[in-house]
Amino acid sequence: MSATFEVPARAESARPDQDEWRDRTIADLLPLARRLAGRYRHSGEPRDDLEQVASLGLIKAIDRYDPDAGPLVRYAVPTILGELRRHFRDRGWGLHVPRGVQENFLHCNEASDRLWTQLGRAPTVREIAAEANISVEDAIEALDAGRSYTPAALDAPAGAADRGDDGARTLGDTLGRREEGYDRVELGQAIGPAFSELPEREREIVRLRFFEDLTQSEIAARVGVSQMHVSRLLRRALDQLHDAVESAAA
Repeated sequence: MSATFEVPARAESARPDQDEWRDRTIADLLPLARRLAGRYRHSGEPRDDLEQVASLGLIKAIDRYDPDAGPLVRYAVPTILGELRRHFRDRGWGLHVPRGVQENFLHCNEASDRLWTQLGRAPTVREIAAEANISVEDAIEALDAGRSYTPAALDAPAGAADRGDDGARTLGDTLGRREEGYDRVELGQAIGPAFSELPEREREIVRLRFFEDLTQSEIAARVGVSQMHVSRLLRRALDQLHDAVESAAA
């Protein structure tokens, strides 16, 4: 940290003195907590929430501080950062993301903040990975997972384009819809074996009726039988195919 934070000497005698020391120390180190919270300002989390979490970490550090452990600031910084990371890990993510990826995302966020200050521009993924001491592949995975931190609602606006009287387009409007052709593919897979087992003439009648869209009279002329016979053969073939589909679905 570039700034120096002075901590008042701790009184170990009367309780009022301890309470006064605690209040003064919290007030003196609040700028430190806010600065640490600012490391995550690009995470998408509201800054007020981050500062509240960091302040809670500061209070925990002060209450747990043992003077024999060394300077309070040296103890407070990892405590505050740990509280911030725990907040992201346990309560921040809108979707389930592996903990290792979450940690890498936080490291990338901290690295990006430092590089912004050093370079005066947006850092590249390779620069972020090097600063965070992780591989480029892990950095890409972490940054991509960061988009899952706060998933957008389906009714959120998707742009300025209008849909006429219905209003602006939403993200839900951009989602793909079920392709009806898949139903025909599944049906074809169920019918295929049964269709192959039909007698050759019945297969031809079914093909002419449903693939070439011929009438029964046109099929009769093409096959060389009566229209009534075409009707019987077609019905029998369809019954056989129907039974095959029902058996496959059972």
